[in-house]
Amino acid sequence: MMVGLAGDRSKGSRVSTAQPTGSSGAVLDVREHEHADVLARVERALDVRLHRASVVYGESGATEGFQTDRDTWLRVERRGLWRISSASWVGLEAAATIRGVKKPEWFQGATWADPGREVVWRADEVEFIAAPVVGDLAAAAGLPDAWWTTVRESFAALAVHQTDRVGMAQAHFTKRVAEVFPGVDTVVDEWKTAHADVHWRNLSTEGHLIDWEDWGQAPRGLDAATLWQSSLPDSALAARVQREFAEDLGTRSGRLAQLFVCANAIRIARRRGQPTPLSGPATVEAERLLRELEA
Repeated sequence: MMVGLAGDRSKGSRVSTAQPTGSSGAVLDVREHEHADVLARVERALDVRLHRASVVYGESGATEGFQTDRDTWLRVERRGLWRISSASWVGLEAAATIRGVKKPEWFQGATWADPGREVVWRADEVEFIAAPVVGDLAAAAGLPDAWWTTVRESFAALAVHQTDRVGMAQAHFTKRVAEVFPGVDTVVDEWKTAHADVHWRNLSTEGHLIDWEDWGQAPRGLDAATLWQSSLPDSALAARVQREFAEDLGTRSGRLAQLFVCANAIRIARRRGQPTPLSGPATVEAERLLRELEA
C-alpha cells in the first residue's frame, strides 16, 4: 500500500488499452488497463487535480498513487466486489482517530461500485510525506538515535489506543505457531493495539508509520517482533531492535510474538523448499525463545 512517500517506486509504468476485468474473469491491473474515467471521477469527487506524471504503482497492480495540486497524496485502490466488507478496506480512514503516532494524516475519501469492471474503487487523500521509506537493512543500520525514539513513542501511543479492530486474532496466532512448533502454549496474556505490519518498507526515514490496512488488537510486542524479524539478516540491527523494544519483547507475550514471526519465516522456507535470508537466523532464535518460554 502507498501513502504518499516520495521514496515509493513504480513497479511498472505501462498503460495499455487492454480490456478491464469483467465476464472474462481477468483481474484488473491499474498498470495495464485503461481507466481514465476512474481518475476523472476521483478528481470530481474529491475536488482535486492529479499530477498524472507522478504516478506510483503498487506491486500487485491493485493500487496507484499521485501527487495532487494541493501538495497532498491521492491513493486509488481497486478490489473485487466481494472484498469490500473487510476491515482492511477502511483501515487507513479508521487510523485517523489515532493520536500521538507519527503517520500521514488522512483528509478525505470516496468509494463507489463499478459493476462493469466487477470491482469497487476507493480513493483516499492523505498528507504527502517527502521522506522516503527506510527500505532496506543498510539504510536501517544508519538511522539516528532520534529516529528510534520517535518510533518507540509511536508504538507506545498506539498500544493504548482503544479499538475493536482485530490486527491479529488468537486463533490465527496459534495456528501459525503450531504449524512449526506444535505443543507450545500460545495463549496470549496481554493484548495491545498494533500496526500489525511493521517492516522497513512501512517506516519512513523520519519515523512515519505507513500502510494502515491491518491495524488493531494484537499480542503485546507484535510490532517490535515483526520489525525484529525483518532485521534478522543483520545481527547488529536485530540486536538493536531487541534493545530499543526490550520492555515489550521481554514479556511472555513479546516472546510469543517473536516465536510467531520465526515460525512464519521457517514455514515460508519450507514451502519454497530452500532456506531464505530470514529462515536461518529465525531457526536459531526460535530455539532460544522456546527455552525462555519453558523456563
